[in-house]
Amino acid sequence: MKDTTPAIEASGLTKLYRDYYAIRDVTFSVPRGQIAAFLGPNGAGKSTTMRILTGFMSPTSGSARICGFDVATDRMKAAEKLGYLPENGPLYLEMTPRGLLRYFGSARGMGAEKLNERVAIVVDKCGLGSVLDKPIRKLSRGYRQRVGMAQVMLHEPEVLIMDEPTSGLDPNQIREMRKTIRELAATRTVLLSTHILQEVEAMADRVIFIHEGRIVFDGVAADMKKECGTLEAFFHTKTGVPV
Repeated sequence: MKDTTPAIEASGLTKLYRDYYAIRDVTFSVPRGQIAAFLGPNGAGKSTTMRILTGFMSPTSGSARICGFDVATDRMKAAEKLGYLPENGPLYLEMTPRGLLRYFGSARGMGAEKLNERVAIVVDKCGLGSVLDKPIRKLSRGYRQRVGMAQVMLHEPEVLIMDEPTSGLDPNQIREMRKTIRELAATRTVLLSTHILQEVEAMADRVIFIHEGRIVFDGVAADMKKECGTLEAFFHTKTGVPV
């Protein structure tokens, strides 16, 4: 029987900036082993929700849990279970991929033997062997994304949260990133923020649609098509843009 225990839980998340609600009463959960697409137009509240779920931002109200650990009160335990790849994730450009991975592994308290083992695994998984000792500043955007993914995977997290992971990549790089994400999802839970409809069809088991800070749909892509004919028409309908 498939495990339906929530790996990611958002409960009544609200973020208020003075009189502006970035998100309001965002509630959903993602069970273990599922790829969920967090879909919505630019400015809908996707990144705000992601930052709260990963503990980088505090909500005005509501709570977030990763594998049962509250990200506010059990921050370190939640972080052990979580891998987060933000859009344009920060990388130390003067470091090499090898140096960056060893730095982050050491910061997480990995022993030498374990660190060597994990670096070898993520380098192979992300195809970094040919650039392992090149400065990151000299790498293409596609390779930088791979380095970011390798860093996220290093500590074997149970949950992966990724904000626009294919943004700015060319078609070949997008295909490679999709393949990597699908492989990772075989043993992990993935929440994938995107505004690209092709990503939804290519990877997602489920779609959580946010618009103007509120969840307006939570279901599968087939139901989106059933309601409006195409994903594009559904997107336009939910965002108030005439088809």
